[in-house]
Amino acid sequence: MFSTSHRVPGDGEDPPKGTPTGRYRVRVTSNSDQAASAERAPDTGTDGPTSGRPAGPAADSTAGPSRGPGAGPTPESAAETERRRPRSLIVSFFGSYARDVGGWIGVADLIALMSGLAVDGPAVRSAVSRLKRRGLLTPERLGGVAGYRLSDEGRRILAEGDQRIFGHRVARVQDGWVLVVFSVPESERRRRHALRSQLTRLGFGTTAAGVWIAPAHLTEQARGALRDLELEPYAELFHASHLDFRDLTESVARWWDLPALQAMYQGFLDEHEPVLAAWRRRGARAPEEPELRAAAFADHLRAVDAWRRMPFLDPGLPPELLPDRWAGSRAARVFFDLHALLRTPGLEHVRTTAALGSTGQ
Repeated sequence: MFSTSHRVPGDGEDPPKGTPTGRYRVRVTSNSDQAASAERAPDTGTDGPTSGRPAGPAADSTAGPSRGPGAGPTPESAAETERRRPRSLIVSFFGSYARDVGGWIGVADLIALMSGLAVDGPAVRSAVSRLKRRGLLTPERLGGVAGYRLSDEGRRILAEGDQRIFGHRVARVQDGWVLVVFSVPESERRRRHALRSQLTRLGFGTTAAGVWIAPAHLTEQARGALRDLELEPYAELFHASHLDFRDLTESVARWWDLPALQAMYQGFLDEHEPVLAAWRRRGARAPEEPELRAAAFADHLRAVDAWRRMPFLDPGLPPELLPDRWAGSRAARVFFDLHALLRTPGLEHVRTTAALGSTGQ
């Protein structure tokens, strides 16, 4: 059971029969006297920017509604990946490269760049139009050339997401956990669903109805989600330490879908580890030939696009609580090695393409 200084409400619904209890005793700390500046965690799905300079997250989520205690976030299906691919790649491009080439890219140049990833012109135009409607891109003509730049909102999302993707933290058991406990009335069910979705996007697991858990380093993001949705009157935030009665490793396996996360990371490795090995066989020197720079750009952008959601599905659980041969650690090494090896030649390819486009060649 939860032992606190006051009664903890549920989520406006009874816990499912058989829901495990007795896992935690909670040490309560006041959140009002802690630093108030919350990092507002952006969403992690289809349209949100990411970066390769560091990457930012996505602006809409593939995560659906809460699936009950112990469910945790689920990586997207192959069909979902295919549906969002052109739009997602363009978001990844704006996060990875656009800020380093002045923040603006001509439509024709973007089409030329995306052609190297098998995205054709109509798909590019459709994707940027949708991103414009979502408020992430702003159309702008420079020198008579039609193009797009990140909107203020797009830049904000990128800035907030950079640290989560490239500064992904790995928790320690001794640092404890953050608990979000909420009871939102039926009259506010839309916001209740929005909160569940946001917590899922942040990588929270569920211990019981209305009780969500994550490593303590996600406290500020959880606080920001509650404030953004104006649900503070219906929720409480706790810092918790695990004491007894249950094996913490077994509990973590119930609160998060670890097999799904393992499969997600293994899928990344299956696709991108051979790419890294092939580039390493070329030698350590950065490629100078235009064809190789174009290939570096394509391989880097694919890796960024595949990786950028993963730190939002995986909250950085303590390694000692994860299964043996956890693929996440190796996947992270592969991604960061690819990023270090390919981003610079990829950026040179973008600059060259944009320069040729501006001269009409």
